[in-house]
Amino acid sequence: MRAHVPGGGRHAEARRRRLRPFGLRTRLVLAFLLVAAVGCGTTAALTYRAARNAILEQTQDTAVTAFRQQVETLNTQLPVNPDGLRTALQSIARQGKPRPWRVYAEYGDLRVSSTDRPESSVLTPELRRRATAIGATHGSFQRVVKDGTPYLTIAVPAVFGNYYRGFPEGRPTGLVLYAVMDLGEEEANIEAMVAAARDGALPALLVALIPALVASRGVLRPVRELRLAAHSMGRGRLDTRIHAKGSDELADLARTFNESAAELERSVTELRNAEARARRFASDVSHELRTPLAGMLAVTEVLDEDAGTLDTDTARAVRLISAETGKLAVLVEDLMEISRFDARAAELHTDEVDVADSVRNTLRNRHWTDPEQIVTELTDGVRASLDPRRFDVVVANLVGNALRHGRPPVTVRVYAEDDRLVTEVADRGPGIPQDVLPHVFDRFYKADAARTRSAGSGLGLAITLENVRLHGGTVVAANRPDGGAVFTVRIPL
Repeated sequence: MRAHVPGGGRHAEARRRRLRPFGLRTRLVLAFLLVAAVGCGTTAALTYRAARNAILEQTQDTAVTAFRQQVETLNTQLPVNPDGLRTALQSIARQGKPRPWRVYAEYGDLRVSSTDRPESSVLTPELRRRATAIGATHGSFQRVVKDGTPYLTIAVPAVFGNYYRGFPEGRPTGLVLYAVMDLGEEEANIEAMVAAARDGALPALLVALIPALVASRGVLRPVRELRLAAHSMGRGRLDTRIHAKGSDELADLARTFNESAAELERSVTELRNAEARARRFASDVSHELRTPLAGMLAVTEVLDEDAGTLDTDTARAVRLISAETGKLAVLVEDLMEISRFDARAAELHTDEVDVADSVRNTLRNRHWTDPEQIVTELTDGVRASLDPRRFDVVVANLVGNALRHGRPPVTVRVYAEDDRLVTEVADRGPGIPQDVLPHVFDRFYKADAARTRSAGSGLGLAITLENVRLHGGTVVAANRPDGGAVFTVRIPL
């Protein structure tokens, strides 16, 4: 798969890979090596076990068979002659297979051996018990480790070769011969095999690293391209597609991504076209309404002047028409302003202004000078780079909103905080309900659905938000602890 994404994304991707040492690539390689290590270890363990058993069983079978044959050919008369028995034991020891043995004989309390020591500490009570059990004629063997050295111990009872004093053939004579053979050579061979397996494991893992890297690259490259493509789409490049190659699951995922991206691009294009048509419609309607509204406003002004000379019902109708025409004119102007914001045609024409004087002019131009209605706390000497017209709209909308929906007095504060200009407008009303706070800047939002009519256009706070954003600032709505709503505007100085 190949994603059609900007080249800068590859450098960012490389940086992210360096910052994540335990990413998916590392985990895949480690998992591959772990499987290889387990495979090598299991194979080595099974091979070691099979070879060890083969070596020990071959040595054991050879020794047991040879020792039993030697005992069967032993010609010893009873009662036992110690000197003759010792000579026979030395002869058997020399003929030991696959290596010489140390041979011991026990007959009652008599102990004779082919060595200087009549008894061996390697022989266990269990082996003696099995060799002297009633009816034991074939003998037994046992592997024993003594002081770290492995030994093979063999016990074979001597039996009568024919009838003796009425005993049938094969009857034990009471004489038991033991052979002890050092298994150090076999153990050394086994240790050499273990060392060879251990020394060969590291090269095997190094060799396994190559297919691990190749496999991880084959898996991660399409995944990485898919992530880059998703990131590119998240940044608005809806024409991003991935080159799907092959018929595996990753290729199917790439095709699914491409289909989803195409459908998303189509839907977004339709939505954008619909939004553009809606903006154009609002702008065209607002523009077309301005000319007749100008004439209507001129007429209503004349009618307002003559309303006092008319009868009561006609005067009331004239004033209603005048008020509603004014509201309609405000709504049309607000719609045109919102349309400019939506079309990104709104521009800032900044100038360095004295903020306190600007706020005073806004309040004075709208006749908001009654101290019982408006309280100002303006820090003189604060200058900021603002668009005077748009800042006037911000202050006027916030104060007008407080007068309509709150209770006087409305407090207007202006001060500098660090590198920002702060403007606060607070009222003494009931405040804003918590479920309404997230929506106060939404267009045409009504806190009370039953209130279909109001003195405002329903766009004032939305226009305020757009003007503040145009200045690179923020505006938030909240409730004061002692009651009332407060709107706080922060704009860089």
